[in-house]
Amino acid sequence: MCGRYVTVTSVSAIEKRFNVQQGEDFKRAPAPPSTNISHGDRAPVIASDRPGELQAMQFGFTPYWAKKQFYMINARSEGDHNKLNEPRYTGAMGILQKPMFRQSIRSQRCLVVADAFIEGPQHEKLSKPYVVYARHKSSDNSPSRPFALAGIWDTWTDPATGALLRSFAIITTTACDVLQAIGHHRSPVLLDPKQERRWIDPTTPLDEVTSMLQPIQNGLLNAYPIDSQIKNPRAEGRHLLQPIGQRIFPETDLELTKSLQMFGMGESRSRNQREQNSRRK
Repeated sequence: MCGRYVTVTSVSAIEKRFNVQQGEDFKRAPAPPSTNISHGDRAPVIASDRPGELQAMQFGFTPYWAKKQFYMINARSEGDHNKLNEPRYTGAMGILQKPMFRQSIRSQRCLVVADAFIEGPQHEKLSKPYVVYARHKSSDNSPSRPFALAGIWDTWTDPATGALLRSFAIITTTACDVLQAIGHHRSPVLLDPKQERRWIDPTTPLDEVTSMLQPIQNGLLNAYPIDSQIKNPRAEGRHLLQPIGQRIFPETDLELTKSLQMFGMGESRSRNQREQNSRRK
């Protein structure tokens, strides 16, 4: 599962990293930087219908045919298969048959822009959270920051108002080494930069699409524990990412929080205001 993640890189840096430009919709209603993106939040994506644009969509997927709004944050790549979450699973990708996702996985895929994601052990969940991030900042065999999570999207029409909602879900797969060390059974699909354009190309053969739905290579991610205040979906700010313990795998480079400060981490004024208001109640 991947229910919370971090996107704080500036829009200009995202444009440069993914070779895109802000779409008009994004300019009118941009997705603010956030250390705690959760369901219902707007977030930056690069989608198959406008591969040269940076768009803002709602995190929490609703299929076009739904009679009411859903908030499906994740789409399981194996579908109903691999019920024991075997890390070495190599069987069928049941997402192709799931009514909720079977159209989008074929033609409506997106890159979910992220700097890190938040996960906890299978049972404690966000009561014992960790920040999971890319270990290497610039290397041929590792993702840079920001990286792209594999996503699917759709457009839903609210039957009561006629308003259009564009939303997305993050695809999950079996756990890589760092997720296994945390004690979690799932991880988001983190795409290799070489796969990104093929992922959002609607003409990419389906067998190639499903071949990308694998856990990231061991050794490329790391994690450290943070305070459980991240559980509050209204909580926002870089203090949420401060470590309260040692990293899963020892490193000698900068902590994620120091790296974010170096690159310039924006704060979401609107979400900070919501958090302050909630504290007053």
